[in-house]
Amino acid sequence: MTTATYENTLAFAKEQDQNDPLHKFRKEFHIPTDKNGKEHVYLCGNSLGLQPKNTQKYIQEELNDWSKFGVEGHTEAKHPWMPYHEFLTEKMAKIVGAKPSEVVMMNTLTTNLHLMMVSFYRPTSKKYKIVIESDAFPSDKYAVESQLDFHGFDKKEGLILWKPRKGEELCRFEDLEKIMEEHGDEIALLLIGSTNYYTGQSFPIKKITELGHQHNAKVGIDLAHGAGNIQPNLHENGPDFAVWCSYKYLNSGPGSLGGCFVHERHANDSNLKRFAGWWGHNKQTRFNMRQEFDPIPGAEGWQLSNPPILSMAAIRASLDLFDEAGFDNIRKKSVELTGYLEFLLQEIEGDQIEIITPRNPEERGCQLSIKVNANKELFNKLMNAGVIADWREPNVIRIAPAPIYNSYEDVYNMVSILKELL
Repeated sequence: MTTATYENTLAFAKEQDQNDPLHKFRKEFHIPTDKNGKEHVYLCGNSLGLQPKNTQKYIQEELNDWSKFGVEGHTEAKHPWMPYHEFLTEKMAKIVGAKPSEVVMMNTLTTNLHLMMVSFYRPTSKKYKIVIESDAFPSDKYAVESQLDFHGFDKKEGLILWKPRKGEELCRFEDLEKIMEEHGDEIALLLIGSTNYYTGQSFPIKKITELGHQHNAKVGIDLAHGAGNIQPNLHENGPDFAVWCSYKYLNSGPGSLGGCFVHERHANDSNLKRFAGWWGHNKQTRFNMRQEFDPIPGAEGWQLSNPPILSMAAIRASLDLFDEAGFDNIRKKSVELTGYLEFLLQEIEGDQIEIITPRNPEERGCQLSIKVNANKELFNKLMNAGVIADWREPNVIRIAPAPIYNSYEDVYNMVSILKELL
């Protein structure tokens, strides 16, 4: 769909919803309501995704089996707990464009990031620096600074920031190329967020990976705002590792487990250092207990502990919906729905708001970041009017129509309310 075919009317929005093959999935989610039972316009899936209605059933099944079987649930439950993480792998691999052997759901994002840096950040006295985008999510910055400090390096000298140019909001790839040209022999790791939390800019994973590898640096991708939003094609694009959370676009609940990708070229590399735990040990001999660590080939070999089943049940509930919808279909709707949001925002007269997210759909997911010429008062009014979005200092409202449950009518209503407030 092109801008020329969009219309700024409620009738058009409703017609698009009627013709949308994914619109039926909206009823599979709990939509928050006000005290009178009216649905909020929920556009905050980039922060916390909505709860699928089947989540409670999936979790209750595990609670029932726990009460029924006790410890025997590891083998006797309807979905046995021993291999439970494997029930998620194939569907998750489709969403991130990986082979199942390259993906595992475990831990939380920053824990996984540290585990990956143990293996893939192997600094020397000369080649020790790390590159991240300048406005990376704070957790990434804290993690890499602490790794530099742990290895005995000055974190200010060891951290290189890929910054937008003065007066610009977005990072340019040619500036990353320049950084690598100037400092490539000192850089050990590129760690880039696939989709920036603040601007919504989505970075070219393949080009970044090739650039890093040209300079003999490892490449990691933080998919916190990418998994379930864009298609990162991790296997084909070839980063060494990637990590993500599942509670944003993947709707698995607050603080739920994260995911991890390790490219298959590292699957059997016995020279890779790692922090090990028993769940990463050979499944056939795991319960022999007294053997030396024998890692499972692939991403599973980085597991530490047996997984939290209740959290995984929530992830399985959401992944089943994603699988039914088909991620290519979700991404296609995302491009069209976000395009409609952009079209409506551009129809607002005046210069009180500015979209800082890239215009090219290939360079963004579903989030549009709106810079406002106002303090937080406008955002507060938007929330009071029933629109749930989020605010990022100093002056950005982030709007993210998640295609699996948001509608064209949601987008139309949100912009209508914003227009009135402006």
